[in-house]
Parts: sequence; structure tokens; C-alpha cells
Amino acid sequence: MNKKHLFIPLVVFLGLVAVFATQLIKNSHGDDPTKLESVLVGKSVPEFRLEDLAEPGKLYDQEIFKGEPLLLNVWATWCPTCYAEHQYLNELASEGVKIIGMNYKDDRTKAVGWLNDLGNPYLISLFDGNGMLGLDLGVYGAPETFLIDANGVIRYRHVGDVNTRNWNEKLKPIYEELLAEAKQ
Repeated sequence: MNKKHLFIPLVVFLGLVAVFATQLIKNSHGDDPTKLESVLVGKSVPEFRLEDLAEPGKLYDQEIFKGEPLLLNVWATWCPTCYAEHQYLNELASEGVKIIGMNYKDDRTKAVGWLNDLGNPYLISLFDGNGMLGLDLGVYGAPETFLIDANGVIRYRHVGDVNTRNWNEKLKPIYEELLAEAKQ
């Protein structure tokens, strides 16, 4: 048996250690491994035609995202994190933050009941029962929130719940910047 063959596993192991160490160092310098970039940031909301959640037959398209900056919040009744963020969304809406909701891959009757019971922070509630708009947006699950400018362009994607901390630290400054841009 050739002794050189004994070193092959060692060389492979050391190579893997080097790769993993490089990734750990890179992530410790500010890269967030949980951050999911969207290829749509900087692009218009994709074309769609969806029904209103509470009024089947009433249709909306991407034009609802033009005119003023707003949030698009993707939510579902099967999502426990959506339940946790819902009260905070109601607070934001009461403070004047414009939010459009997109009920994602859900039961319409349960979703309407949810809004009736827990309050409705949404200017418009879209029903994406088959998840096609969610797919076009690159949604991984609920909740996700997109900040959209007055021209209907996606400017930021937030994965996870909207809460006091991430609203004040990240989302609010971007939203306020979009409001200021819209006034120019």
C-alpha cells in the first residue's frame, strides 16, 4: 500500500476547514447569513391580477403600488409569526403607515375572520390563494414585508416579523426616506 494515499483524506479535510473558516470570517465582518436578498429590489412590483380578500371578484393589479410609499406585508393565518406581528402592524397603520396586505396560500374564510377579530391594518387586502404573486416576488414564507416607493419600485425586502426593534432600526428610516423622495 502506497503511503501517499493516506494523506489524501487529510488534505481533503484541511481544504474543507479552510473553506468553512473563510465563510465564518466573512460572516463575522458584517455579512448576515440569514439575510435573503431579493432580485427584485430596484425593480417594479411584478404584473399581477388578484382578488380582494374580502370581496371576491374585485380585482387589483400592480397600479395599487403607485402614488405613495407603502409596505406590502405577506401574511397567513397558518403563520404563528404573523400572529405575533399583527398587533404591531395595527399600531403602525394607526400612526399613518400605509400597508397593503397579501394573504398568502391561505383559507380565505379564515383570513377574513382573522382581520375581523384582530383588526385590519391594511388599506387593501390581496388574496394570493395559489401563491403565484408570492412566487413572482420570491417569497420564501410568511411573514415578509417589502418597502415600495411611490413609483411602485421595490426598495427593500424584510424577512420575518415587523416589530418595534426592526421597524425603528431599519424599516422606518427607509420608509421615511421614501416619503421624503415622494415629496420632491
